[in-house]
Amino acid sequence: MKNLTLHQLKVFEAAARHSSFTRAAEELYLTQPTVSIQVKQLTKAVGLPLFEQIGKRLYLTEAGRQLYKTTRQVFEQLEQLDMTIADLQGMKQGQLRLAVITTAKYFIPRLIGPFCQRYPGINVSLKVTNHEGLVNRINDNLDDLYVLSRPPSGLDITVQPFLDNPLVVVGPATHPLAKQRGISLERIAQEPFILRERGSGTREAAEQLFAAHNLNLNVKLDLGSNEAIKQAILGGLGLAVLSYHTLTSAGATPELVMFEVEGFPIHRQWHAVYPAGKQLSTVAATFLDYLLTESQRIAADIQIPEASASAIESDNPENPEPLLEV
Repeated sequence: MKNLTLHQLKVFEAAARHSSFTRAAEELYLTQPTVSIQVKQLTKAVGLPLFEQIGKRLYLTEAGRQLYKTTRQVFEQLEQLDMTIADLQGMKQGQLRLAVITTAKYFIPRLIGPFCQRYPGINVSLKVTNHEGLVNRINDNLDDLYVLSRPPSGLDITVQPFLDNPLVVVGPATHPLAKQRGISLERIAQEPFILRERGSGTREAAEQLFAAHNLNLNVKLDLGSNEAIKQAILGGLGLAVLSYHTLTSAGATPELVMFEVEGFPIHRQWHAVYPAGKQLSTVAATFLDYLLTESQRIAADIQIPEASASAIESDNPENPEPLLEV
């Protein structure tokens, strides 16, 4: 084991992460035979098989899984050392790995931009995925911080709330209910709905609210993308429950409005999470502090009265205003 090299570990880590020698070679700008040779030498040094091939897929053996876990820790410690030295030199530089739920992509980039301007030596890698994908990444400890609205249960994680995430009923501005105030849940439940896929936190929150009033949502269609849901609304397929953040700034359109519905908005929060006991890198800790501070500025711009859709309040109720922008 003393003959292991960092280069071999780097090649192995990429191959294990991708479950493919070919994709590892592409990432590291190596030839596939070179990757195979490095893994073969590493296997010889360990003394046990690291991979097994079933069909065309590569799978880690138990020895491979243990080595992969150790390899990840080694590289994380080396990155931490680089960042600590830079911090001691009065500089903030290094790599920040973020993974966020799909809805968070509507506001997180607006926070990352000023952060990178403040700390030009920090490079950010942003992964956008669904709830299941994010949970898998947390389990594999692939990133520094994770942003989502519904922290997963059953995981040993540290959770830090930082921003409101109100859920609202959205529909086309031409819909007859867009002009009404104080719509009851019983009435809105009669409308067809377009929701996120099962397992989505937004869908779960909406279904829980209606179930608490002994009502069922009439789900006409479920989709895995907020943008697809908005297009489906415009196509006349129904209403939707979406995060307020999907309808602001770049996501705003005058053709979509928030409805004033009893029980809405549903109040939830965005959370930054990471595995419990994980020592945040200097860069990650700096970004978390920044996130907690800057999110207060965004929160000050969110003004949705209880059981009201401020975006459709207008002096002329026949022409509802476009959604508010953050």
